[in-house]
Amino acid sequence: MIRIPFFEPAVPASCAGLELLATAVLLLARDGRVQWANPAAENLFELSRKKLVKHRPEQLFGACPALQGAVAKAVSTGASYTEQEIELGAPGKPRLHLSCTASPVDDDDGVGVLLEFRHLDQQLKMAREQRLNEQQQANRELIRSLAHEIKNPLGGIRGAAQLLERELDDARLIEYTQVIIGESDRLQSLVNRLLTPHRLPQYRALNVHEVLVRVKNVVQAEFPQIPIVCDFDISLPEIDADPEQLTQATLNVVRNAAQALSGTAADPRIVLSTRVARNVMLAKKHHRLAVAIAVEDNGPGVPDELREKIFFPLVSGREGGSGLGLTIAQTFVAQHGGTIDCESRPGRTVFTILLPIDPPRGGH
Repeated sequence: MIRIPFFEPAVPASCAGLELLATAVLLLARDGRVQWANPAAENLFELSRKKLVKHRPEQLFGACPALQGAVAKAVSTGASYTEQEIELGAPGKPRLHLSCTASPVDDDDGVGVLLEFRHLDQQLKMAREQRLNEQQQANRELIRSLAHEIKNPLGGIRGAAQLLERELDDARLIEYTQVIIGESDRLQSLVNRLLTPHRLPQYRALNVHEVLVRVKNVVQAEFPQIPIVCDFDISLPEIDADPEQLTQATLNVVRNAAQALSGTAADPRIVLSTRVARNVMLAKKHHRLAVAIAVEDNGPGVPDELREKIFFPLVSGREGGSGLGLTIAQTFVAQHGGTIDCESRPGRTVFTILLPIDPPRGGH
């Protein structure tokens, strides 16, 4: 008879069939200690079965009231209980966002609890992106409606100021009419920018590197004190895109990075890079290949209070900013079936634009 080492316990009868399950499973004995773990649990928690068994979950992952509550409810009710979101992680390991289903199991040793864990990081990210997109779409529609309401009165205000200017002889009073006309023009420009993104893309075959070099030259001329480095994957294929919209989107992002660096970083630097992204989800569709455009800077980072709102209209972390540059960039990228995301911490901010190789051709 082959003796099974204590750190490789035989699969309990209550766990038959779970050895090959992709879902991570832990079996807790009556005393709350891990009695058995399947290979998926070893992979998820990055702990061997030997290190998992004979330990309580709180010894492995630290105190987790949500997990303890799920186990208690399963035992007290005699029915399965699911905790939709918990955070676990062994010391020195990354924290994991998981859902956990606790189910009572009755075997020869008494009532234990079977824990099934499912990784939520990807689902949470997709749900967060969908929630933000819906919120941003609602905000854009509201702003667009307001822009239409503002457009006509602005023309009337400007016209009245011009007529008034002709009737005035006092130079000091004429200065006031000039202020009115100047502010009217500024608001008119703002309204036009709010309404512009709703034009459908006009697709053609496009080399993204040509767009990025053009953007680099424009921003370099505006901010000659900030080096802009290119790190391109020259094997990238051409994509179908609207040249004007893609140029404007990337220009807004790169200019935003340059503005964030101005006067803040001791050794300012922007890096433009391109790579191939494989097997990505964009706008709820799977794409085998996509183009990834990254804009990285070493500035102060996005303030925490703005991180969830940086793509919202009229939200700006810079004094005097219109808060439309990133909104317009996101709108143009979304019209190409892509996404734009931001990761930021002090000293490193990266905006990543993902564009499918074959976007929907709704704009022909």
